[in-house]
Amino acid sequence: MDKKENTTGMMSCPLPISDYDAITMAHGGGGKMMNNLIEKMIMHYLSNNMTSEKHDGAVFNVEGHRLAFTTDSYVVNPVFFPGGNIGELAVYGTVNDLSMCGAKPLYLSLGLILEEGFLIKDLEKIIISIRDACERTGTQIITGDTKVVDKGKGDGIFINTAGIGIVREDINVSPSRVEGGDVIIVNGDIGRHGIAIMTTRENLDIESTILSDCAPLNHVVQKLIDAGIGIHCLRDLTRGGLGSSVNEIASQSQYEIEIEEKSIHVLEEVRGVCEILGFDPIYVANEGRFIAIVKKEDAGKTLEILKKEDDGKYASIIGVVKGKNKKGLVTLKNLMGSNRILDMLSGEQLPRIC
Repeated sequence: MDKKENTTGMMSCPLPISDYDAITMAHGGGGKMMNNLIEKMIMHYLSNNMTSEKHDGAVFNVEGHRLAFTTDSYVVNPVFFPGGNIGELAVYGTVNDLSMCGAKPLYLSLGLILEEGFLIKDLEKIIISIRDACERTGTQIITGDTKVVDKGKGDGIFINTAGIGIVREDINVSPSRVEGGDVIIVNGDIGRHGIAIMTTRENLDIESTILSDCAPLNHVVQKLIDAGIGIHCLRDLTRGGLGSSVNEIASQSQYEIEIEEKSIHVLEEVRGVCEILGFDPIYVANEGRFIAIVKKEDAGKTLEILKKEDDGKYASIIGVVKGKNKKGLVTLKNLMGSNRILDMLSGEQLPRIC
């Protein structure tokens, strides 16, 4: 949409105020409303040749070096959850975004917003987990900032991290590189993180504890790169889950994508909670899962590498890239063998999961 001057000389808002006059939780859910906010408001004013790539980070050249840069903020509730906490989540999330650019993560910043009254012992646990996560990923915190807000104004702790990494000259990973015939592979079962958060938040009484899949992905991505896999695109399956991620890639690449439901693994306890709460696991957030879109001839080798990982038991080929489609259509072949359109999540399914 073009910018238009109104009678007062102010720019008219590209996101119609008649639709929403204030931000809702759904605007941060990773679905249609969040994408509309980014596309019609933020990108309308701030778009450039780097942001138009719509990737997990920006890849650019500085004095002959290819660098990747990303930033993210973490507001997960609760801050401690089965399988992790907000500290390691912040490190892994930023490292993973760099990895999805094909980069080797190197350095991170750490911004803390602390609410008056937050327990020092809890802050210490979080800082220790950040240290341990950096050691696990081979990264370093090299700069940061700390702010304190009044009680009731910060919900305990919020964290912002930014990261920078280096990209090999021969690596080009982007939605724009997706081609017809490519194979789509996921590195494990889906839905655990979102359901781990929700069962803890709502004190749901279930027989077994569902652990978040919160984990770094940089080492396994590096193995794929070192093996010479023809990687066209990588995407971690965070807000909006698998469903929103494949829709974003289809839209950005303008190719049709077909996913097979029978190939997507969901743990029985995760599926059970989803059924109780009315959630579709395809749209539930993950923090240690990604899809690799690779050349067809590299699919078997990619799967072999992923299955050797500690949490790679359920790695599987879940779909293929079909022909060109300007609308970026995504279809799901269900268990009965029929196809339906798999749309982007329309609203907020699970707020505050990262």
